[in-house]
Amino acid sequence: MRRIKKLLLVFAIIMLVLPSLFVSAEAGNSKPEEDTTQEKGEVSSKDEVVYGKLSAAGERQELYVVNTLDVEKAGNIVDYGSYTNLKNLTNLAELEQKDGKVTVDAPEGKFYYQGNMDDQSLPWDISITYLLDGKEIAPEELAGKAGHVEIKLATSANEKVDPVFFENYLLQISLSLNMETYQNIKAPDGTLANAGKNKQVTFTVMPEKEEELIVEADVSSFELDGIDISAVPSSMSIDTPDVDEMTGEMDTLTDAISKVNDGVAELENGVAQLNDGAVELRDGSTAYKEGITSLDASSEELVNGSGSLKQALEEMSTSLANGSEDMRLGDLKQLEDGLFQMADGITQASDGLITLKENYAKAYSTLDEAMAAIPDYELSEDALKQLYSSGADPETLDKLKETYTAARTAKGTYSAVKEGFDAVGGTLEQVSGALAGMAGNLEEMANQLSSSRKDMDSADSFAQLQDGISQLASQYASFHSGLVEYTDGVHQLSSSYGEMDEGISGLADGIGETANGVSELHDGTAELQESTSDLPDQMKDEVNEMMDEYDKSDFEPVSFVSEKNEAVSSVQFVLKTESIKQEEPEETEEPVEEEKGFWDRLKDLFK
Repeated sequence: MRRIKKLLLVFAIIMLVLPSLFVSAEAGNSKPEEDTTQEKGEVSSKDEVVYGKLSAAGERQELYVVNTLDVEKAGNIVDYGSYTNLKNLTNLAELEQKDGKVTVDAPEGKFYYQGNMDDQSLPWDISITYLLDGKEIAPEELAGKAGHVEIKLATSANEKVDPVFFENYLLQISLSLNMETYQNIKAPDGTLANAGKNKQVTFTVMPEKEEELIVEADVSSFELDGIDISAVPSSMSIDTPDVDEMTGEMDTLTDAISKVNDGVAELENGVAQLNDGAVELRDGSTAYKEGITSLDASSEELVNGSGSLKQALEEMSTSLANGSEDMRLGDLKQLEDGLFQMADGITQASDGLITLKENYAKAYSTLDEAMAAIPDYELSEDALKQLYSSGADPETLDKLKETYTAARTAKGTYSAVKEGFDAVGGTLEQVSGALAGMAGNLEEMANQLSSSRKDMDSADSFAQLQDGISQLASQYASFHSGLVEYTDGVHQLSSSYGEMDEGISGLADGIGETANGVSELHDGTAELQESTSDLPDQMKDEVNEMMDEYDKSDFEPVSFVSEKNEAVSSVQFVLKTESIKQEEPEETEEPVEEEKGFWDRLKDLFK
């Protein structure tokens, strides 16, 4: 038995010593390794993955980069970057760093190494704040709390870092909420998805955008796993959407604006003609008013003079009938001359009314044509809304609407008073005819008186004169009555025409303002047409420009750790905030019997 124990002891010693003998023999027989440090290797591409640990408030805590080098030719390779610590993740070869240059002997294929960075900042400033029932609370105080919680995450550009990452990278931010403790989860700018018993909340921040993202929910016992933040180049190519249907509608709008501009141009011409006619009408009406007013003012003198003449004729007729010898030829001559002068004055008044009638007819015809030139079409509310939504100047469109309304009002007003305008010409013609008749009667009386006066030497001349004067006195009485009626009519016409003249003047002023407004309107619609004539092309250009803003397919990656690195294939960022958890209660561990080692068990064999 004792001998068996000794044999076992010898066997154990041989088993322990034998491996070391093999190693020594191998070392003695092997050839020295070839020195490859002098041979230069070649790297075809490089990938960088930046891993960062953030505090629950978003502050940077730890940062390291995993570099992947695609070694085409084995040998000494050089990479650039300032690291506080290096770790070879591929083999046991030693990494050397000096003045921002990392060198290593690398075999052919993928070579991985890690570099820690203490002072390097991220391209984004990230800030996370927490509110419980509307009041801000520190993350470490939030664990286990209940209430309405809000998580606000703000991202912005870090001005200390090359902006190429902020301008070309999109951020994807996600957090997971346990639906057993979270209810009524809302994320206005994010997407929600079920992932087992959790609700996954995901946000996307486009390149060059600074955002404030909000998640809110009711929580019974707050806990939060770390928020994951990844950043990758927005290298996807975005196809330009098909805007043919929209541009077709824009073509329709452009055509409509062109037609509106043409219509306004016609309206401008029509209103200009209307304005010219209205000015002529106003001038003619003013002249007519002045004439009729003057005629009315002289009517009293005319009636008084006619009354005196009537009285003189009656007295002369009475005197002749009584055989008065006081009648002298000089008196008859004065009477004759007075009749001729009165006839001549009334004839001039009649001719003046004829001229006024002709001028009025001309002005009225021009006004009527101008009014008829105003289009009868109506702009619907939908058409006006479409114009206002086209992007045109609202002030110009307001003038368009105001002028359109004024033109429609002017046309309607003209239609209402047109009958009165038509009656003016007939009235002028009637008055002129009546005056011409009066003048003819006076001339006839004067001629009869002249004939009677020339035949005074004949035997029966006195009887003829007596008879002629008697007839003249009788006729003149009728004439005087007509003259009184005429002057009364002139007075009424003068009184009523004052109001009509004011209306015509007001209409002319209104049409003048309308003409100015329509001219401004035409300038506006012409400008609108010019600015919208290529609206479909403008829309396409805007869409293309918008697409180009987000299309980063031509982005060339650059190194995050050093601008000296070349052949960079990709750079990605993987960030995570620390979790907010309730502290677990400490458990008392029972002493565990230490497991015996190999030598102790070997000794036990010999006991």
